[in-house]
Amino acid sequence: MDDLDTAPRTVVITGASGGIGRACVSAFAARGDRLALIARGPAGLQAAVREAEQAGAAEAIAIEADVADAKALQEAAARAEDELGPIDVWVNDAFASVFAPFTEITPEEFRRVTEVSYLGYVYATRAALDRMLPRNAGVIVQVGSAIAYRGIPLQSAYSGAKHAIQGFNEALRCELLASGTNVRTTMVQMPAVNTPQFDWVRSRLPERAQPVPPIYQPEVAARAVLFAADHPGRREYWVGASTVATLLANAIAPGLLDRYLARTGFDSQQDGRRRRAGDPDNLFTPADSWRDFGAHGRFDDRARERSRQQQLAHALGALTCSVRRGAARVARGLPAAGAGCLSRMRGTRAPHPHDRRV
Repeated sequence: MDDLDTAPRTVVITGASGGIGRACVSAFAARGDRLALIARGPAGLQAAVREAEQAGAAEAIAIEADVADAKALQEAAARAEDELGPIDVWVNDAFASVFAPFTEITPEEFRRVTEVSYLGYVYATRAALDRMLPRNAGVIVQVGSAIAYRGIPLQSAYSGAKHAIQGFNEALRCELLASGTNVRTTMVQMPAVNTPQFDWVRSRLPERAQPVPPIYQPEVAARAVLFAADHPGRREYWVGASTVATLLANAIAPGLLDRYLARTGFDSQQDGRRRRAGDPDNLFTPADSWRDFGAHGRFDDRARERSRQQQLAHALGALTCSVRRGAARVARGLPAAGAGCLSRMRGTRAPHPHDRRV
């Protein structure tokens, strides 16, 4: 199964109340899909449902759940299917993080980041597979990051979680391929994105946190997730020229990249303005319980709305799928055509599929 048709589907999105997850809500809703939106914050979730309905979703429901709770995710999956029908696509996006040097992160904080940002993906993937595998159909999209390959300073817990997701997804993909199932999993490695996380992630930095430039709008990320859900045959997608450059540099000269990030990684993740004591903190409790943050952060004036690399990659991907489908159709027609040619060479008629055997 290299690609899917565009008929309305039942789509589950974790981390749906803000950032990339919220942008994915609008992207899938515009297709007329049925959406089950999972997050912790009721204000953000209800706003996401309204946004989905306005964008054209066939139906959208809000499910308050913490992805670190495996039982809650099983219950969320059951509710999604009860109200919307069999799950076709599951998008894992929920995460938590702490901006601080490793030695300033407590064991409880590190555990929480790992439980949400890594085990949340594991638990959600299991909930999805429990329903997809018996039907032999479905797609799981893991929202990753260039950090899945290249850890950066001040984000040790998040870097560890993204690396873990990468290894987990690779192992799972191999198992699915070996089993012969039509269920697919793919991963989308993201660049720096303009999301609210930099205003609500727990931080011990002296200045306000920011994504490492260049920064992309969350709609760029959402288009990549939508494309991956439609074309899940590819093992992973890279989004943005900065992601491509980072992953290639890490593959070729990781030691040099270590030294480069040691020099630049601290300043590039801070915006030069003092951190405010009253900034929200969503590590253990949702920041959007009473306030909707939406998809965008505070970097709209600096964020890119398009990625040429992404446009080229999607065009080439669509072309590859078209060529593959065409080749498959030709291959299916070869035996009959070959038999006809051979029969003509021998002066006999090729048997017709409707001919009766005697």
